Amino acid sequence: MRPYQWKGAVTGAAALALFLAAVLHAAPPPRPVKVAVLTPGLSFGEVLAGLREGLGQLGYREDTNLTLLVEDTQGTGADAKPLAEALVAAKPDVLITVGTSHTVAAKGATATIPIVFTWVGDPVRSGLVPNYASSGNNLTGIAVYSGPLSGKRLEILKEMAPTSRRVLCLVAKESIAEISFGLAQRTAEQLGVVLVRRDVTTRDDIVRELTALPKGSFDAIFHVPSALVTAHIGLLIQRAREDRVALMTHEDEQVAAGALLSYGANYRRMGHQTARVVDRVLGGVAPAEIPIQIPDKLMLAVNLTTARTIGLKPPLTILERAERIVE
Repeated sequence: MRPYQWKGAVTGAAALALFLAAVLHAAPPPRPVKVAVLTPGLSFGEVLAGLREGLGQLGYREDTNLTLLVEDTQGTGADAKPLAEALVAAKPDVLITVGTSHTVAAKGATATIPIVFTWVGDPVRSGLVPNYASSGNNLTGIAVYSGPLSGKRLEILKEMAPTSRRVLCLVAKESIAEISFGLAQRTAEQLGVVLVRRDVTTRDDIVRELTALPKGSFDAIFHVPSALVTAHIGLLIQRAREDRVALMTHEDEQVAAGALLSYGANYRRMGHQTARVVDRVLGGVAPAEIPIQIPDKLMLAVNLTTARTIGLKPPLTILERAERIVE
């Protein structure tokens, strides 16, 4: 066993011990609570699964001391506003939002009910909070750091597929998509890469744009973070496989589904981290008193099966850094 692997094993054992201790000593909330969740659903389902697990570890039990109200927009942002208003009307103790567009909708629906957001790419540039230290309002949560990491992801894509010159980017009509694309564009100029931008607002737009682009018009795909495109990541995975090109995404479960590589947070871990923030709010801490967090850990993941399928050999520099390798 390599030294760093042994260190990881020791750290993992210690973490497991702390986790078990936390579960055994998790005290149930002093009163029944009502928690609402507004989510894009589909591929974001793992965030909700992690949230449920995390709340359970903290002593919250559905149908016992926890009522969980979930509204799922099934991969679209257009329906977020009325659903946010419906959840607010139910008067939950806290409203959890997944993604930037859904958090914007929730913020517009209430200025009093605590909102805990998760998987928001850049809450400051998106206008949700003034800074990471304090929202100064009824919001707090976890920023997935999608915008600032866009340049780094493009660098990793170029390292993995060095011959890539034209990189396809589907940009949804969401603030985080514009922010992420802008930051990726700066890195693209430094790398000598041309970003082939196509704007999309619906799943049909994604299908139409992918169909209209002939084979050979791009030699890699870069997933620009957005609730819309993330929810339908399977369409990008399929096109990348058909064209035998690299696809860079931002979440390791997308690599497990067939994308070539990813760099970013993990859905389920983010759900667990969100549960801990929700617990603090339910315990009486005002959202403005809880600094905005970033993911506990970022992960580089590589799919070796996909690499073989598209005829690409991952460099050793990537494999040595990867925490998750799918075979």
